Amino acid sequence: MLSCSLCNHSEEVLILSRFCTKCRKIKHYLSLFENRVYEVLDSVLSREISKQENKIDMEIKREIENKKQNLKVNKKIYGDDSKDYNK
Repeated sequence: MLSCSLCNHSEEVLILSRFCTKCRKIKHYLSLFENRVYEVLDSVLSREISKQENKIDMEIKREIENKKQNLKVNKKIYGDDSKDYNK
């Protein structure tokens, strides 16, 4: 039985992969979001446990605001097609 290359203490039987299920998920997030994963980990996990929940909420709100701004910019660039669907 092999241990996970990242966490080194997986109880899963690893035959085809070097990573356990949890570590594969982390690896997937890294491939999708790259540096954003490190930023979130540093900003959230470097706090006391009691303050982590507040920071998580703040990070989620910030992500939502960023996505809303991106949508507004896209509507300005490409136009608002919602009028086409309200007929």
